[in-house]
Amino acid sequence: MLPISDFQKIGIGLTGFGTFFLILGMLLFFDTALLAIGNILFISGLAFVIGMERTYRFFFQRHKMKGTAAFVGGMLVVLIGWPVIGMCVELYGFVLLFSGFFPVAISFIRRIPVLGMALDLPGISTLVAKIGDGSHQMV
Repeated sequence: MLPISDFQKIGIGLTGFGTFFLILGMLLFFDTALLAIGNILFISGLAFVIGMERTYRFFFQRHKMKGTAAFVGGMLVVLIGWPVIGMCVELYGFVLLFSGFFPVAISFIRRIPVLGMALDLPGISTLVAKIGDGSHQMV
């Protein structure tokens, strides 16, 4: 098992809290303050987990600039005060940025006992097969 440094532990916590605040902000009718806090915590947690330089290289690769622009633009639209539109733009950027990670995540989830069986349900299995294929590109 890989050793996890203290910075990575802090980053996992920040990313988890960021995700929690984003979900809570959406559940509370797109509360701008909670969404902004969630965005800041998620990005800072990602920087703590993989490091500042690797975070910069991840977001500013030439082929990921469209996703980065949509993600950051969505964050700015949320801060301006249009949270529903901002979260839609941000979700689009998130899908563009992390679409290469989806097949890996799906293959990991398939090995988890209860979640793996849930991925085999009739409506979900076709979507999971399309995403988990790896050849499916969402750009």
